[in-house]
Amino acid sequence: MAQDLTRYTYWLAVLLTPGVGARLAAELLKRLGAPEKVFSASRTELEACGLPTPVAGTIQSRSPLKAAEEELEKVRQLGCRLLSWDEPDYPPLLKEIYDPPMLLYVRGDAAVLSSHCLAIVGSRQPSPYGQQVTGRLAQDLAGRGLTIVSGLARGIDSTAHRGALEASGKTVAVLGCGIDVDYPKENKKLRAQIESNGCVITEFPIGIFPAPQNFPIRNRIIAGLSWGVVVGEGGRYSGSLITGRLAMEYNRQVYGIPGNITNSRSAAPNSLIKQGAKLVETWEDVVEELPTPVRSEILERLAAAAQPSAGQEALPLVENLSATEQAVFGILKVDEAVHVDQVVEASGLNPSDVLAALFGLEMKGLIRQLPGKFFLRVLPARQELRVS
Repeated sequence: MAQDLTRYTYWLAVLLTPGVGARLAAELLKRLGAPEKVFSASRTELEACGLPTPVAGTIQSRSPLKAAEEELEKVRQLGCRLLSWDEPDYPPLLKEIYDPPMLLYVRGDAAVLSSHCLAIVGSRQPSPYGQQVTGRLAQDLAGRGLTIVSGLARGIDSTAHRGALEASGKTVAVLGCGIDVDYPKENKKLRAQIESNGCVITEFPIGIFPAPQNFPIRNRIIAGLSWGVVVGEGGRYSGSLITGRLAMEYNRQVYGIPGNITNSRSAAPNSLIKQGAKLVETWEDVVEELPTPVRSEILERLAAAAQPSAGQEALPLVENLSATEQAVFGILKVDEAVHVDQVVEASGLNPSDVLAALFGLEMKGLIRQLPGKFFLRVLPARQELRVS
């Protein structure tokens, strides 16, 4: 069913008014209630919202409404979707930031914007190490049900999108240009794959060129959409470092993939790790730091996917364990971390024996220790899990 675009006329008119950015638009709508009321407000009311006198005059002339009609015609011709922040499909996490885009242009399935998203960003000129690690991480996370968000740029961004697609997972590309602009040109095929397995979004009007100043603006959407941001390789003043710092401001989890301290590309992740970002080696490092409801949902689905289907014989999970290790391993769970004191109480074993068993299980790669002496079973690496 085709979208009724006429309701977006006033939204676009506000967006297309010169001098009105995301923050001023938010203030206008907060005070006046609806975009239609912006164009019926007095000059005094508009200036009370923080608008400069020339901008208030432009709104009162109603000339942005003509520009909005022209923009709507372009949207119809492109066949893309518009999404305003008063709609239920607008991503709830993005709406929490202090300057969310009032309107998004969308190509693909807008529903993935409200799924559990995780951003992966980094250098446009990564090393083979950076590409290999981020590609594997994106594939592992997407295969376990997370939607991978990135910026469709060359290098790490493209690698992250491709990793998600290789896992038959979902991915979102956030552009720093108009929805009709293919940038970079060599990613045209990748972009089409993303639109078929996720979506491509932007807040920039149709035809806007990918100017350098657009990308820091774009980065706040990448961080705002996501529960966390993984920073791969990036320089000391790179956009990926900006995205990581924005995520910190938004109270989202930040992760860094550590790199060689003599390599300038490692400056961004290493700097963030020094500031408290989580050091990442595997997908488990990412998932264990997500909010508890999100983490539990992912682990429960993984545990369910690991169960044998009807009529299928269960494969043995462990071999060559001592009786103490078997007892301790049987108490631990995949989807819920268990404290060492609970293990001691449930097993009835001596605390020193429990600690020795936990150490042995961790060395065998069967469990992981979380902060605070909590322990969690690790899903067998031999299982290729895909969670829809």
